[in-house]
Amino acid sequence: MGGKNKQRTKGNVQPSSSGKAAELLAKDKGTVPGFIGFGASQNELGYVPAVQGFEEVDSLVDADFRLVLRKMSKRDATTKLKAVQEFGTMCKEKHLENIKGVLPYWSRIYCKISLDHDRRVREAVQQAFEILVLQVKRNLAPYLKIIMGHWLVAQCDTYNPAASAAKVAFQVAFPLNKQPEAVAFCKEEIMNIIYDFIMKETPETLSDPQSVPEEEREEKYLRVVTSSLLALKKLLDLLPENENIVLKNRLMELLSQSKFWKYSKHKTPQIRSAFFELIIGFCQYLPELMKFEAARVCPAVLLNIDDMDPVVCPSVWTAALYVLTCIEDCWVHVNAKKGVLPKLWTVLKEGGRGLATSVYPSLLPFISKIPEEVIGSKIEFFTMFFNNFSKGLQSERALMSCTESSAIVSAFMECICFTLHQNLRNAEDHQKLQQMLINEQLLPLVNFALKNPKLQSDIFSKLTDTLASWERRTDNPDIEEWAVAYNRLLSEFWKALSQACISQLGSTEVDKNILEGISSLLRCMRNPKGITTQSVKKKGKIRFIDQEETQNYESNATNHLEELIFGTKDALESENLEDTLRQCQGNHPARSVPLESLICELAKLSMTFINEQDSEMHLVFLTTLISSFPSTKLFTILLENDKPESAESFFETNNEVKVMASNPAVRFLTQKLLVWVKEDKTDLSFLIDMLYSVLHCCDNNERKILLNQISQMDQGWLLVFHIVQKACLDQVKYAAISDWLKGEVLGEKLVLLADELCTMGITSSWPKDAHSQSWVLLSLALSKHFSNEFLIAELYVERIIDRLHNALSKDLSKDLSKTQVVEPMLSFICDLASNFFCSIKGCLQMSSAEDLLSTIFQLCAQSQEKTHLSGANLQKLQQTWSLGLTSLIKQQDGNFSKCGFFHCSATWLKTQVQVSTLDVKSLQVLLTCTSTLLDKLKAAQPSPHGYLMTFIECIVPNNTEWEDLRQKLTPQWLSKVLLMEQLSLNRDALCAGADIFSSDKIPTHLCTTALLNLVLLDLLEANVFNEQEEIHTVMSTSEIAAEMLYSLQWCEEVKDFCPTISKYHELLLQFDITRDRLMKACSTLSETLFGRSLRSGLLWALTASQFITRTKVINGCDLKQLYITVDRFFPLTEACLHTIQCIAPSLLQEDKNLLVTRCAAKLSTSKGTDITSINGGFGNLVVINSCLQNGINVEGHHIDGQLFIDVLNTIMEWRNYEEEIFLFDCSLKCPESTLLGINVEILRFLRLLIKRLPTSVTSEQWDFIMCSILTWLETMSEIVSLTSEPLVLHFVCQICGMLSDLGHMFQAITPEISTTLPANLPNEWNNFFVEGAYGQLLPLFLKIAAECKETILLPSSMYLLTALGEASALVPLKQLMNHSLPHKFIAGQKTNLPDKLQSILNTLAPLLLCKARPVQITIYLILHKLMSELPAFDNEHLKSYDDNGNDEEYVLSPPAALMSVIDIQEEDLENIFYDIPVGQYTDIKPLSEAYYSILGYLLAWKLLLIFFKASPSELRAIYATYLRKSKCLHKLLQHLFRLMPENPTISGQSADSASKGQRTLFSETHAILLKETQTLNTEVPKLACAVYYSVLEDLPATVRLWWNNQDKRVSSTVDKYTRKYVSSVLSSQEISAVQTSTQSFKSMVVKARPVAREVLATYSVDDIFIELVIQLPTNYPLGSITVESGKRVGVAVQQWRNWMLQLNTFLNLQNGSIMEGLALWKSNVDKRFEGTEECMICFSVIHGSNYSLPKKACRTCKKKFHSACLYRWFTSSNKSSCPLCRETFF
Repeated sequence: MGGKNKQRTKGNVQPSSSGKAAELLAKDKGTVPGFIGFGASQNELGYVPAVQGFEEVDSLVDADFRLVLRKMSKRDATTKLKAVQEFGTMCKEKHLENIKGVLPYWSRIYCKISLDHDRRVREAVQQAFEILVLQVKRNLAPYLKIIMGHWLVAQCDTYNPAASAAKVAFQVAFPLNKQPEAVAFCKEEIMNIIYDFIMKETPETLSDPQSVPEEEREEKYLRVVTSSLLALKKLLDLLPENENIVLKNRLMELLSQSKFWKYSKHKTPQIRSAFFELIIGFCQYLPELMKFEAARVCPAVLLNIDDMDPVVCPSVWTAALYVLTCIEDCWVHVNAKKGVLPKLWTVLKEGGRGLATSVYPSLLPFISKIPEEVIGSKIEFFTMFFNNFSKGLQSERALMSCTESSAIVSAFMECICFTLHQNLRNAEDHQKLQQMLINEQLLPLVNFALKNPKLQSDIFSKLTDTLASWERRTDNPDIEEWAVAYNRLLSEFWKALSQACISQLGSTEVDKNILEGISSLLRCMRNPKGITTQSVKKKGKIRFIDQEETQNYESNATNHLEELIFGTKDALESENLEDTLRQCQGNHPARSVPLESLICELAKLSMTFINEQDSEMHLVFLTTLISSFPSTKLFTILLENDKPESAESFFETNNEVKVMASNPAVRFLTQKLLVWVKEDKTDLSFLIDMLYSVLHCCDNNERKILLNQISQMDQGWLLVFHIVQKACLDQVKYAAISDWLKGEVLGEKLVLLADELCTMGITSSWPKDAHSQSWVLLSLALSKHFSNEFLIAELYVERIIDRLHNALSKDLSKDLSKTQVVEPMLSFICDLASNFFCSIKGCLQMSSAEDLLSTIFQLCAQSQEKTHLSGANLQKLQQTWSLGLTSLIKQQDGNFSKCGFFHCSATWLKTQVQVSTLDVKSLQVLLTCTSTLLDKLKAAQPSPHGYLMTFIECIVPNNTEWEDLRQKLTPQWLSKVLLMEQLSLNRDALCAGADIFSSDKIPTHLCTTALLNLVLLDLLEANVFNEQEEIHTVMSTSEIAAEMLYSLQWCEEVKDFCPTISKYHELLLQFDITRDRLMKACSTLSETLFGRSLRSGLLWALTASQFITRTKVINGCDLKQLYITVDRFFPLTEACLHTIQCIAPSLLQEDKNLLVTRCAAKLSTSKGTDITSINGGFGNLVVINSCLQNGINVEGHHIDGQLFIDVLNTIMEWRNYEEEIFLFDCSLKCPESTLLGINVEILRFLRLLIKRLPTSVTSEQWDFIMCSILTWLETMSEIVSLTSEPLVLHFVCQICGMLSDLGHMFQAITPEISTTLPANLPNEWNNFFVEGAYGQLLPLFLKIAAECKETILLPSSMYLLTALGEASALVPLKQLMNHSLPHKFIAGQKTNLPDKLQSILNTLAPLLLCKARPVQITIYLILHKLMSELPAFDNEHLKSYDDNGNDEEYVLSPPAALMSVIDIQEEDLENIFYDIPVGQYTDIKPLSEAYYSILGYLLAWKLLLIFFKASPSELRAIYATYLRKSKCLHKLLQHLFRLMPENPTISGQSADSASKGQRTLFSETHAILLKETQTLNTEVPKLACAVYYSVLEDLPATVRLWWNNQDKRVSSTVDKYTRKYVSSVLSSQEISAVQTSTQSFKSMVVKARPVAREVLATYSVDDIFIELVIQLPTNYPLGSITVESGKRVGVAVQQWRNWMLQLNTFLNLQNGSIMEGLALWKSNVDKRFEGTEECMICFSVIHGSNYSLPKKACRTCKKKFHSACLYRWFTSSNKSSCPLCRETFF
């Protein structure tokens, strides 16, 4: 095979020796060698062609086919399955010649694989064979004889999908007419294969015993035998008759084998079934063979009739019938008495053992073939036969299954009829047999059915059919003997039945079920179709309705009502009286006479029981009889021996009733029926059925009189309800009383009933359950019934609807709080209305119906909080309204009434949004209902175009109403836009308005615009109107849309004032009312908004600017087209001014230049009062500021600097000549608005000048600016407060902004810039102006901050605080250190700070607790400057403490003012986080109480850490000890792990940033800014991360100690978080600090290894060399820093260990950096080499905390110790002895 050492590889094409041998063999002998699969020659089944040596042979079998055929020979089922599927696919794709080449080999493989054990393989083989047949067609003919036998066997496969696939392939190959010919062609081969399978094969021969398990072999054998037996039957079916004879000898050979007959007793049911199927085939096609083998056939079949296996039973019984028919003397070959009949009795007695449907249909033909000699005594035989029959019917299995019992009953009646028919003679034995069958078999069966309702339908119907058959034969004139016999049978039957029924009725053991059975039997006798009809009633039915919603209503809208109406429907269903009478008249006299007599006897007997025993059960039975068989004779019999006195009262009331006294039915009504009703004898429903029977015996006029009289009785309503209910269920009953239903009496009573029910629901609690019947009665009156008409007259229907409407609208609307009380009434009204709307076509054309629908709509369109409706009733109302609306639209066909539902709804909607105060929920409900209304209207066909116009006109306000709506919008937004410099004003503006902070109501303007634009967008996008057509005759679509944008802009401006606005925005998004949709819907919106802006200004200007900016970005709108030239803005008005301010950023640069030039020229000519006017100095300065602010450097254009100077000169001229316009008077308390306006604009201009062109200002001009700002500051200090007017606040903010700009400018001055400024300007600022400015500003800021505690902070107040804070935060450090603020000291406060510093700390630090963010941030920024200066004072005190020789441990606190703030805030945070575990992130709502507390707490800690970082090492150790002992750091860390986000990763990172390293809140620095309002929701998490990072950086040892003391959960949480997000950043920073450190050490070199997180320190002195490796842990700084020794020369081991321990201590227990630890360690080692002895307590020369040397010496041992070490020794040991020599230490 190629050598021992060579490995075989897959796909190796190198031929082996066997391959060469095959090739040589082919050459020598000229034959085609093969690949031998399971056989040894080509004649065996497994033969597959191998690779050939000749091209002509290769062409016969395609290589792909060859590979697939090989795979089919594998043992693995999955491999074979895939191979077969692949073969089928290839047959579709390959060329025909290639497929033909594979046929010789496929035919052999098919024969084997079609018998495969795996059923999936067998199915796939047949499917592939079908594909092959479709391709090769006639080319398959040469191979038919090989495959046909297996093909036929495969068609009988026990796996149905495989058999079906084989049949399909066979049908594809041969049409039906060709199949016999094809089978006949191969009959001998087929017979050989089948014979072998049946007689020769064994499990071992069919499968290889060595490779196939025994179970699998046995299963395959059984399957093959079963299929072969069935295949032989199929062969007989397919073969022509003459061809069957050809196989006769071969078949006789088969039948002669005893093995074949043993299959009848085989243990496998499938084989037995196949055997009997084959016997059937033999009987059909070769009966002579069966006769020849009768001795074997008859016992094999007849002695197996008790085989009750479900698979075998149908076959064996069919075979039995064929054998009885085919073999006349079959009973000779079996012992009937001992063998066959006992088995038959067993089968009958057991009810077929669950196979009655298979067995019992064969009984009649079976007994018909039993000869008389086998039967013997007929009475005994048939008694035994039917007794066993009855036992089988009474068996548990038969009673449980309807199909089983039905089959048994059918067979029983068939056998009874057959037996009677065969024994009709007058002979005595025949008559006895007849009597026995009727009295002992038939009637017991009837009695049994009376006690088992499940059997009644089948038994009664079969019995009735039997009687009908007998009755027909009594009239047969041809056979008179039969007529006499059947008359005798009928007479005998009725006599026996009458006795049985009377006996049952009079029995003391009679029960309700038996009486119901008797009545059912009698009805069935009278009306044979009744039982059949009832049995079919349960089948589904198809209904066609006009409206889709009607179906929805029937399914769910009025389920409750339907239950009330039809709850007793099953009990009420009765037979049609007319049909009953017709049947009665059509019945045969042989039945009608005895039946009527029996009914009368039973009725008379029942009446006796009723009168004597007051039996309710007999009364119900009598009711059923009378309802089913009404007749005058019956009523006459029932009135016998009855006294007429009981009817006198009824007759006396009405003369018309007296006239009808001669009618027995009427007398029965008055004497019996009404008495029973009053006495409440039984269920009223039964008595009403009896009443209808009475009415049936009266004419129309009599019925009307009787019903009117009955309705006046005490129980009249109850009777009327049941009468009407039954009339609605039965068309005949409805027709009988239709005149009374349409009459005046019932109509008036129903109207009165509706009024009483509605009044009862409004004025009191809901009535009892009995009144629900009254509601149902009204519902029936308003429902559709027969002939699509109202039950009552239409006049009364309209009056009832009107009363229901009044109950909902007038009564309920007076007090909606009563809704809960009358909810049941609402529920019933909804049911009534739904039923009414969907049932009657055209019902909504009534005005009252439209009013009712409108009222229901109004209830649906209001929130549940207002209507107090439950969810269930609200849903009912919505379904009712939707259903009614759909009906209304369909009924009106586009012709809408202007005073109907739609007009009323539009008017009501307008009132709701313009007058009522709605919250978000109410508006949402309103818009939802409106949207539904629009959807229904848009879907209407034809489109209601004209009405939609009218609908919109009804809801759109006129101009006056629009103005009122806009006036109602609170003007608080104005203060915001003023302070944000979006608009300018020089007049008083009412900016306070109503308090909308706590209000949850939405302004009416917002509600109106939301409703209108919902309608507008829906209709425009649905293309209901033409493009040029306006939806409103007065107001265009763009104007409606503009009002929506106005509302949205107002919301944008007041969202900080009113929390409800955000919910309103969400509501608009929910209904998709957005700017983008409005922009697409209205093409002229820009022009409309711009025109409104030029006319009105203010919010319209902001709205137009916002829209134009957005449109410009999206659609490229050209603003120039709106105003054409700048002349349109002149003369200046307030509206024009606001328009210019808002659109200035979008103006072309050239237009800005024109405006500035024109206004500057006008500005220079302004004098006197013209300076403060809009068209004068004020207005022109506003335009200049707006254009300059947005147009200095735009697209390369530059405004000339001289223009700034010219305007400044003009302002300075005003200062000289019009000084009164400047607010320089400190005593001015209430400045005029015009003066405030001009001063604000002057300040705005000066700020622009300082920012843009500071170098162009001369010294004189600077003096003007500086002096003006100081003067304005003085004025500001006098007039400002948190509650000042917006213009005053604006003035103050501009002053503060001016001061901030100056501060930034002078802080940013460089030497280059200073040369361009006046020479003394910086010095004058620092030496004179700073002190004057901040000397006024700081006290003012503190004053305003103090007001925060007593005032509600409005957004305008926040702007003021922010402006003051920005200016105050720039106060220089020098000014802070030498402030002139009032002193503030706290008693008992320990401090080392000077008085001024301690005073300002005590003053500012408490303001960190202020509930105003600007104040907190400002205080932080101010104190940030001081923190770094404070440690120096504690350090000086520490040195003096050590110099004084104090032994006690020095304890010092960080600044007490800060610590007191932290202590106070800790209590607040404990309350906030009291139930939140450490590690669970808590989202803090911005600007909430918790937010301010946490912000102040974190800022205080931020300041404390700055202070700590600025402290020297000695102080850090002392401060750390204090923080640890006070546990404030412990609390901080716990709070931080509730405030830091679970994932601090910064979102929105690019792929590049991700590759460089993930950016987190720890890797980025975040400045704390005053104006950072856009990211307030992330401010606390960012600040918490910053504080945690600083704590880890500055206090690593203290944090490590805290972490080690935490429980497992907290410790794990902290470790995972720190390791993942902080450690890498902190480690990198620490290593980087070592790399970039400028600190140098004598005799020590320090190097960093960033990748390994290591620091290498090398120390060398003389001959001593030490190398240290310091490695940071992965969870630094929580984990300990490890110190490893490198090279070491000249140091003793013990000394080296001490030094390693010291360095470990310095690095892990000191709150310092690696460089600081190394410096301390080096100092310690240096001192040791210098000869300084170590402290014998800490074994260190330099103390680890205070860095002191050992100074305290023992007088005995002369050893020196650190003072701190000695103090700790004395206090911990409670001794005063020396640690070393144990002598007393002096």
